[in-house]
Parts: sequence; C-alpha cells; structure tokens
Amino acid sequence: MNLLKKLHHPRLNLHIKNLLFALIIGILSGYGAVLFRFFIKSVQWFFYQNSSDILTFAETIPPALKICIPAAGGLVVGLLIYWGAREAKGHGVPEVMEAVALRGGLIRKRVALVKILASAISIGSGGSVGREGPIVQIGSSIGSSVAQFFKIPRIHMKTMVGCGAAAGIAATFNAPIAGVLFSLEIILGDFGLMSFSPVVLASVTATTISRHYFGDLPAFIIPEYSVVSLWEFLLYPLLGIVSGLVGLLFTKFLYASEDLIDAVPIYEWLKPAIGGALLGLIFLKFPHVFGVGYGSINLSLVNEMGLTLLFTLIGVKILATSLTISSGGSGGIFAPSLFIGAMTGGTFGTLVNLFMPQLTASSGAYALVAMGGVVAGTTHAPITAILILFELTSQYSIILPLMITCILATITASTLSKGSIYTIKLLRRGVHIETGREVSALQRLRVKDSMRCELHTIPEGLPLKDIIETFKNKNASYLHVVNKNQKLTGIISFRDIRSVLNEDGLMLLVIAKDMATKNPITVTPEDSLQTALEKMTSKGINQLPVVADGKLIGTLPENEITSAYTREMVRREIEEG
Repeated sequence: MNLLKKLHHPRLNLHIKNLLFALIIGILSGYGAVLFRFFIKSVQWFFYQNSSDILTFAETIPPALKICIPAAGGLVVGLLIYWGAREAKGHGVPEVMEAVALRGGLIRKRVALVKILASAISIGSGGSVGREGPIVQIGSSIGSSVAQFFKIPRIHMKTMVGCGAAAGIAATFNAPIAGVLFSLEIILGDFGLMSFSPVVLASVTATTISRHYFGDLPAFIIPEYSVVSLWEFLLYPLLGIVSGLVGLLFTKFLYASEDLIDAVPIYEWLKPAIGGALLGLIFLKFPHVFGVGYGSINLSLVNEMGLTLLFTLIGVKILATSLTISSGGSGGIFAPSLFIGAMTGGTFGTLVNLFMPQLTASSGAYALVAMGGVVAGTTHAPITAILILFELTSQYSIILPLMITCILATITASTLSKGSIYTIKLLRRGVHIETGREVSALQRLRVKDSMRCELHTIPEGLPLKDIIETFKNKNASYLHVVNKNQKLTGIISFRDIRSVLNEDGLMLLVIAKDMATKNPITVTPEDSLQTALEKMTSKGINQLPVVADGKLIGTLPENEITSAYTREMVRREIEEG
C-alpha cells in the first residue's frame, strides 16, 4: 500500500513524465542528427559528384568551380535564412543559450528545419564550419517543440531544450557523456537531478540511434599514444597556455570579422554568396579547410603534415571559418576549434620533437591534446572539452595531459577575455548569462528599488560597551559608523568585536572609529543590482550600505537582490504567456 502511494507521488509522476518526454526528444534528435549528416553528404554529392573527404578529390575540381560552388551555396543559404528563420544564421549555440535564459526555452518550431537545410548546404558546398553547432540548435528546437506540443510548464521546458542539445551532440560525435556535460555545463548551467536524469536518457537514446547507423567507432584515426617521459608533463602546461591564446585569437578574429562584414552596406542575403566566393579563393590553395575538415585533422594526428603546412593552416582555418560565419553562413565552431587545435598541437609537437626527440612523443600526440585545449580556450568549458576529446578518441592514456592542457587553456583565455566564443555574441546584444542566470535583468533593476531604509547607525565616538549593547538591542548584523555630518566613515560587523568581548579594560577605551572597517564597499541608489551583486561576490559579504553624496540612506541585503530577480523572472513569464 505504501509502495502504491509512493508511485502516485506528484513529484515522482512529474519526473517519470519528464523522462518519457526526454526519451521522445532523444529519438527525434537522434534521427535529426542522422538526417542532418545525410543531407550534408547529399548536398556535397550534388555540388561535387563526390561525398568523400575533399582531400581525396580536390585536384579533380576545376578552379572556377572551387569559387562558384561555395558562392552558389552561400546564395541559397542567405535566401533561406533571410526568409525562413534569422536564428539559423551563425553557429547556433548562443541562440539556444539566449532562448533558455530569456524565453524559458521557447524556440520557434521552424528553426530545426531551416537550420538542417541551411547548415547542410553551407557545409556541403564548402563552408569552413562544423556540424555540432547546428545539431545543438536542431536538437534544442526539437526539445522545445516537444515541450510546446505537450504543453510542458515553462519551468521544465528548459530541461527539454537541454535534452535536445545533449542528444544532438551525443549523436553527432558518438559521445553520450560529452553530450550530457555540454548541455549541463554550457546550455543549462544546472547539474540538479531534475535536469540531469532526462538529459542523460536523451543523450543515451540518441547515441544508440547514431551507432545503429554509423557504428561505434571513434571520429578520428588515433595512433597508439603514450607519455614518453615525465619531462613531457612540463611541456603540457605550456601547450595549454599556447592553446588558450590561439583559442582567444580565433574568438577575437571571428567577431572582428563580423563587425567588418556587418558594416558593408549590401543586402544581408547576398553577403553569404560573396563570402562563399572569397572562400573559394582560399580553397584554390588550401582545400584542407573545406567543410568540417576531419580529413586534415586525421593527417595531423598520424604525423603526415610538415611544420610549415601545420603552422599555416592555423591562420588559414581561422580566416576561412570567420569568413563563413561572419558573412552569414550557417555552421558550428566546434569542429573548426578541433581543427585549429590539431594544427596548433602539431606545430608545437614538431618543434619540441626537433629539440628533444628522445624525451617527447610524436607531433600527433600533441595535436590530439591541443584539440581539447583550443576547444576549452574558445568555450571556457574545460570539463566538456576533456570528455569530448576522451570519447572522440577512446584513449584513456591522454587524460592527464588533456586535463592539464584544457585547464590551463581555459584559465589563460578566461583571464584575457570576459566571455567565451558563445557568450560574447550575447554580451554584444546586451544579454549577460552566468551559470544559467540571465543577468541583464539585474542590470536593468536599480538599487533604489530594492534597498531597505531601516538603518542601524552609531557615532564614531561610541564606546565599545555601547556598541555591544546596540548589537543586542537592534539585532543587527552590521552597524554603520557615521561622523557628525552623517556621512558614512566605516562599518562594524559582530565578528569585528568578538576578539575583544572578554577584555573588560577596553570597554570604555575603544570607540567605534577604532573598530570600524574604513572605506567600506558601497553602492549608490542608481547602481544596478548586478553591480551590487558583483561587489558582494568579490568581497564575500551579504549586505552593502547605500550612499548618496557620502551620506548613508539605506542598506541592500543579498536576499533582496534574489527576491527582485525572482519577481522580474515571474513578471516575464506572465507577459510571455
């Protein structure tokens, strides 16, 4: 009887329903990934009469077609996105993050179809982009559409979007664990059980479907890898720093290119065609950067590229990918990051191998590890980078070097740049996202609307004995010290007086001015709640004095910020229906 009651528990029923929806999303997203890869192959066959890797038939393509085909593909993509769904432009992941943060996971139903077509045409005709960004957006759109069809509450719709994103990544890369981590770390920013279980189920389901059609094989040709000597562990931190800097260069160049091309006064739908033609000029000399570029990555991993070509392809791939995306093409930045990382690591490995041949592994080993490093440097998501590379390669022996490199790359890139390659796009739109919280709401809310006017002040000359009595009577955590002009000069917390509570001789000698923390952190009434929260977080405090012209006019506790944020989110939910 008790078991039956537990089975009918509302929370358990809700969890079971979410798991059922996650299963549906996993199936649909898995087949969406299969369909997407089929479309890419079909488009490439349509344009080039060959669906294998470009390096196997590049020499047979006439030079004129190398320019005209990417231009034609760009024109079709430009028209499709312009008239179909503007959200399908670019690499897709920031749009999903924005939908989760601002609209509770609401994504238009047509986005999945437009994204499949636009990205398949862009990649198949030669666009130097990856397929993971599109499949994240496709899977997320499927998750959102399922949630809308079954009228799932908005609070759980985000989880369904996360299920679609995880399923898409898992099916594309044959990497179920990485799909889960990508969704939780980058898209949702939530590792709670209510999100974790459905995301895992969707990821596993999509991977099963993917393996049925494509087999359970690593994405790359990986040679046997091992650490040659312990001295190599002194080189991997350096590789991590280099990878982080290269990832940062890629990010900066991508958005600089977007600014440059956005400023060109021509029709939006025409820009991808022009970008495609310019891309064709690059293909004349470097067919290696065509499409996702997995063939070139494999060559770097098996040490079949020279130092000059490895180094040159770093810059060429950055240029080609930036040109494709900034001109209006559709595709992801994950595969380009892997490509750039492979060339970076290959260059690094070749150089150290020249100087220390007996102490270092082959250049392919460093190429493999740097793939994860550049991904971590661009996405600021080291856990995802480590697990994706581990699952893509099925090589446990790379874990330690990979962890060192990815962590150092993330630290390097995040120290020099506020946002990742995903969040910078949102920051430029005025959308600030931190661990799943859309903080632009806090930027719009003012301190004056949330501060408390109930003040606990004491004069600078108040003896310690009276300070203690004031704490007792006022039941306050902080006392604000003011001078004779009522200007704030310091602040005293109860912790500040603990050390002298048993010193009877100091009760009349020590005054408030002696005990107070001088120049306390303050905010003004016009400051945003986001500014206030950042100040609290940086100093580890939970309350700030509010001052105007140096005079204390109120206090702002942290719980008031949380309440204001919750009210704003509820207001948005009501307005959006």
